[in-house]
Amino acid sequence: MQGEKALTRAEVPVGCVFVHKGEIIARASNRVNELYNATKHAEIVAIEAIAATYGDGASDVLADCTLYVTCEPCIMCAGALAHVFIKRVFFGCHNDRFGGCSSVLNLHERR
Repeated sequence: MQGEKALTRAEVPVGCVFVHKGEIIARASNRVNELYNATKHAEIVAIEAIAATYGDGASDVLADCTLYVTCEPCIMCAGALAHVFIKRVFFGCHNDRFGGCSSVLNLHERR
């Protein structure tokens, strides 16, 4: 549904939901073209919403979240997800050009 919203706004049709303890706490879609800001991918928009809602407690919440996203997060978004210690990421398709969760680079590999 979030991906469809992005498409109606002439965005790349990517959407996501963050789930914490069985409840959706944030949902977002790409807003790059709308906001003229290349960093406003769905995952980043949702992380910003969680930070605004939970304030100082956002890092604990994010570390216990599962992300569901239509397409594999790009390297920028995968880096942000690794930085907030996201618990799990599920994506609908690989991103062969820019994927940061296994296709091009795996920022979530623990070494």
